[in-house]
Amino acid sequence: MYMETTNHCPECGAAWRDNLTCQDHFHQALSWESEYPDKTYAVHHLLVLCYYLQHPHLYSPQGLEGAKQLLAAFVEQQATPQDTRRRQRGVVDSGKRAWKIAGTPASHGAYAQPIHWPITVGDITAGDLDGYIARVQAWARSALEALKASGNGAAPIDATANRP
Repeated sequence: MYMETTNHCPECGAAWRDNLTCQDHFHQALSWESEYPDKTYAVHHLLVLCYYLQHPHLYSPQGLEGAKQLLAAFVEQQATPQDTRRRQRGVVDSGKRAWKIAGTPASHGAYAQPIHWPITVGDITAGDLDGYIARVQAWARSALEALKASGNGAAPIDATANRP
């Protein structure tokens, strides 16, 4: 008799079924983006952002704040990755900024309040490729609403402002 085992992610709370972790699902989504870019890659920025936001240790404290602002800009202002990169290049240029984006064991992002995430990366890989883009877009909207509802949200960056 086969028994499904379930553990939970210590950061996002997602159920891990059959020993498939959030990272396993994230790598599956990345492999779909690599293999089928025409069906998936349009939302790569949202995939990475949502996954990292739900696993805040991957960001530095400053990186986490910036990521929350990016998500708000992408969802609320429909900012594009290209416009955002162009406008933010002076702010995030590794040669100019004094802070790290990635988290380290000594300095990593965390939320002040717990967050209930209605959609996690396992929900993205649970469906087929035809609905992938819509699922990731729904995940981004859901993640932003969860951040706001928890009191951990951030105001969007001004996607229309010219930055150095």
